[in-house]
Amino acid sequence: MSAQHSWFETEPYPGGINRIWEPHVHSFFRANLYHVVGRDADLVIDFGMGLRSLRQFLGLKDDRPVIAVATHVHVDHVGSFHEFHCRLGHSAEAPAFSTMSDTSTLADLFRTQPDGVSRAPDPEWTPDRYRITPAPLSDILDEGAQVDLGDRSYRVLHLPGHSSGSIGLLDELNGVLFSGDAIYDGTLVDDLPGCDKSEYRKTMERLCDLDVSVAFGGHGVPMARKRMQSIAENYLDLCS
Repeated sequence: MSAQHSWFETEPYPGGINRIWEPHVHSFFRANLYHVVGRDADLVIDFGMGLRSLRQFLGLKDDRPVIAVATHVHVDHVGSFHEFHCRLGHSAEAPAFSTMSDTSTLADLFRTQPDGVSRAPDPEWTPDRYRITPAPLSDILDEGAQVDLGDRSYRVLHLPGHSSGSIGLLDELNGVLFSGDAIYDGTLVDDLPGCDKSEYRKTMERLCDLDVSVAFGGHGVPMARKRMQSIAENYLDLCS
């Protein structure tokens, strides 16, 4: 088994959706990445820590369009973003993607985590050398923009709070939401630098009313609509 294939794990879901994660990364930084195989293009959503090549693991074809979307600029979602040519994200974080500074990505939190990985990604690995390669956006995704794969289309939802440029992708026809870290089945984080609890409450109110069948979050397992609404309502109750 190649190093890339032993570093990632994956689970398939209906509709050409594959959930990918890095099992050897500390649970706080172990994000969900998604690969969606569409009729006319592939969609990759979020990019892990960049400790191993995500693009190589996916085995993407050079002659097939690939759309790469970052739900936000935090370290566990942008590590391999630079490996893709068509890079999309929200305008609020466009300058941050261009520099990938610690201030924006919070990479220093991972660099100083004593047990950041349970297994080194390569023999030369040392946490103090960890950096994220800048990945300037090739285009902007603001509220209402569409990401089209030919046989399905995703509407961009701006879902700030966890970060200023957090977005989700909603397939309205099939009721599928990719929500990034705006909401997921786990303990939500609203106390990192750049978080805004007031904006997060507005996002939770929006998600309570969102008509979806399943939500694929930035961490944890997929959520049915009832579970997603329960998480959003619990957050609002705790903040009231």
